[in-house]
This record gives sequence, structure tokens and C-alpha cells, in this order.
Amino acid sequence: MVPLAVQLRGIRKRFGNVWANDGVDLEVARGSIHGLVGENGAGKSTLMGILYGLHEADEGEVCLDGRPVRLRSAQEALRHGVGMVHQHFMLVDRFTVLENVVLGAEGGFALRRGMAQAQRELERLGREFGLAVDPRSRVADLPVGALQRVEILKALYRGARILILDEPTGVLTPAETEQLFAVLRDLKARGVTVLLVTHKLKEILAVTDGVTVMRAGRVVATCRTADTREQQLAQWMVGRQVLPVARSTEPRGPGEVRLQADGLWWHDTHGVARLRDVTLTLRAGEIVGVAGVAGNGQSELLAVLAGLLAAEKGRLCWTLGDGRQRELHAPQRLSPRELRHLGVAHVPEDRHRLGLVLGLPAWESALLGYEDDPAVHRGRWLSPAAMRAQCRRLMAAFDVRPPEPSLQTSKFSGGNQQKLILAREFARAPRVLLIGQPTRGVDIGAIEYIHRQIAALREAGCAVLLVSTELDEILALADRIVVMSGGRITGNLAREEASEARLGALMGTSGGGGPAEVAA
Repeated sequence: MVPLAVQLRGIRKRFGNVWANDGVDLEVARGSIHGLVGENGAGKSTLMGILYGLHEADEGEVCLDGRPVRLRSAQEALRHGVGMVHQHFMLVDRFTVLENVVLGAEGGFALRRGMAQAQRELERLGREFGLAVDPRSRVADLPVGALQRVEILKALYRGARILILDEPTGVLTPAETEQLFAVLRDLKARGVTVLLVTHKLKEILAVTDGVTVMRAGRVVATCRTADTREQQLAQWMVGRQVLPVARSTEPRGPGEVRLQADGLWWHDTHGVARLRDVTLTLRAGEIVGVAGVAGNGQSELLAVLAGLLAAEKGRLCWTLGDGRQRELHAPQRLSPRELRHLGVAHVPEDRHRLGLVLGLPAWESALLGYEDDPAVHRGRWLSPAAMRAQCRRLMAAFDVRPPEPSLQTSKFSGGNQQKLILAREFARAPRVLLIGQPTRGVDIGAIEYIHRQIAALREAGCAVLLVSTELDEILALADRIVVMSGGRITGNLAREEASEARLGALMGTSGGGGPAEVAA
């Protein structure tokens, strides 16, 4: 028998009237990689929060290396060898890698001597575990994959023998994901125990030794990864068979042009061109997918089209519901509020910074940007009762859990926060939908539902621009696929012409010197 690194017995934890964990048992062998999967709100993050000392269980027992422990803070968990890499990185952008790693563990008054010793230890860990990062680099200047390595180094520097990773690949490219998996296998080979919390079942099958499935706060299955398959895991997670989106096969002619963008340019504060002569056409009843490695201009394109940035050069033209057109030449722009009045909905890539106010209750977050909706007014004033009722309807439609309009937005899991934004933006039957990373951090059951809702908007005549780093998602939904690289559009393919290999090749194309154009 392999000794257990982690044993949780009868864990129960309640928040208000909701049991986040209800009698959970979990065993993880020392020196293994164990997956934990489940729907958003299934209780995974709460359970890992208990193991990391962020929450204290109402009932049950936590055992590490066969000994019962009481973990009342993250500091106590670290002292017992438990580290955690959070879904949203906990790093200070202005600090160097070394400063971030030692933050909170600087070594007292002998700071200079302590920093020199810390740098030597950091370099040793980097060599030993394949996590080499220049300690002098400023965090703000590092790519996302390197930030992930810094977070793991932070935990190892503090002596973690048990490492929890919460949705670690949500912002990584496929190549960075493979690099991370190589690191995890290296950690395992050196005796570190890894708990991998993810909604991506392919990753569970690729890298874990065992997997536990949670649903509604309880464990519904635990097995060796080699003994299961993706469809079985999905069925355990949602309690039913998960089906792919059925696409319409009826031939249709091109719809009217809803949005025309011509020759868009935009430079960042360092003078780097993030958009280079980008031309794009969106038509009614069409989903245009934008594929590419993160950081190649997709985010800036969305921001310009959504009125968050003003292009430096170029032209934008929207077709209104009565057939009239609204045309602007850079640097003019319409505000997000004005665009909403034209029927443009926007689901931002960064839900925390641009999509929600985390300190507000859900019933207020569900109305952000739509405060002038007559349905929630009583005379001249907003009606809190009507706002709560509308939030309940949106929560029911998108299965937001828990369905509590008064719960603070920050208390929902990342996936349920995303569903709240999607419900808000989809509810008004937009003419144009700009959507970035719609299923980031969302479980497989919710992905199925979200994909169906996007397809339904297309069938209703909406023009959809879908930006996603998930090629499976692009290939499943898009009628036409454009590829961005280096701020240019380097490819324009019909869905039938596209494949992962062909899209991957276009992602690495610089685009040459001519204008990047996508015509209908």
C-alpha cells in the first residue's frame, strides 16, 4: 500500500443555507497526481480551501501523512507542507520574481543576506524541478506560462510537499500546458503530491494517476484514471449524458453586414502595434471565430469593437435595426453604453476587471450596463425588488449556483460568475455579440449549455464574434475562422477548411508586410 499524503474524512462545510461540502471523503497517495473535477459549485474549491486553511470545516477530519491536523490559516497549511497555486495569480506586477517568491518570508532584519540566500535557493529549485525563471525579471514583463512557474516556485520555496493547482491551464497556450504537465510529472518523480483541480477532462486523462468526481457537494466517484474515459467522467459530473451542439445544416445566404471594421491600428504604451491594419466583417446569422495564441491582438480587437479602446487609424460602421448606418473614423469611438443602445452586447475576457463588481450583490451585477432597462424601474427610480426578480430569472435560465441574488458576487465560483455575465448579456437578444473566452473556468455541463445558447443567438440572426484560445470551441461553433498573429489577421477559413493543424500553422505566421484583411 502506498502511504497517503492527504486523507479527508467526513468533511462538511456550510455557507448560509448551502452545504458546499456534505460528508466528503478523499484519499490521495503520496507522490501521485490526483485530479478533482465537478461542475461549478460542486464544492471543489471549498474542499481545497479547507485543505489549504482558507476555510475551517464545520465537521470532519483532515489528515496529512497519516496525522490529524487542524489548519486554520494558509500559514498553518504551509507549515504542514501544503501549498496552493490559485486560478488567478497572486503576484505583484511591479516586483521581481525573487521579491514575489520571498514576499512574507523575507528572513527578518538581515534582508540583504536573506535575499542572496533566497536567490541561491530559487535557482536550485528552478534547476531541480525544471522551473527556471530569471529571479531578476519583473513579473509584469513575463509571459503567462512563466507566471505559472513563479507561483509553483513560491510554494516549493516555502517547503510545500503537497501542491494544489486550481484551474492551472485556464490562461495557458497548448504548448505552455504541455510544459506545465512536464513540470508536474517531474514534481511527482521527486515525491511531491499534486492535486489538480480542473474542468478540462482531457487534461485529467493526460496527466493524473487518479481522479475524484464531485457533484452538489458530495463525492460521486473515485477511480484510477486509467480505468475511465472522458464521456464517463462527464456523465458523473453532471448526472446525465453530455451531447455536442447540433449545428444547423440548412444552406443560408450571407446575412446583412452588421459590423464592418476597416484598417484598424492600435499601439500599446510601449509603442508596440497590437492591431495592424485589421479589416473584419460581421454578418447576421454568422459566428466568426478568432483563433490565436493569447497576446496576438485578439483582446485589443475586442476592446476596440466594444468601445473600450479608440483605434488610432481605421473606420467602424454599424448597421442599425432600421437599416441606417452609424459610421466613425478613428480616433472617434462610441462608448460601451452607446453601443448597447445599438444592440451590441459584450462578454469581456477578464470577468473580474471588466465584467463584474465583486463587492456588489449578484442582483446588482446582473444589471451592470443595463440600468436604464424599463423592466426594473418603477417610475423614475430603480426597483430593488424588480432587480432581484430579474436576477432570479437570469440565474434560473443559466443555472447559476447558488441561486441567491443577495449573495455577494465574489462568493460565487469563477464559473458561476461567468454564467451570470452571460445571462445578463444574452437576455436582451443582441444584434451583435462580442464574446471573449466564454467558457474559461466553466465546467463541461455549463460549456454544453453556453455553446447551445451561442448557437441559438446565431440561428436568431445575431452576428457573433467569438474569441477563444480553445481550438475545440472555435471548431465546434464558428462558421468562419480568422487567425491572428502579431496583431494581423493571417488566415481566413471556412469551418469546413479548418483543422487544428492548419490553424496551429497560421498562429505562427507573422502575416507578412501587406494589410491583413478578412472579407465576407
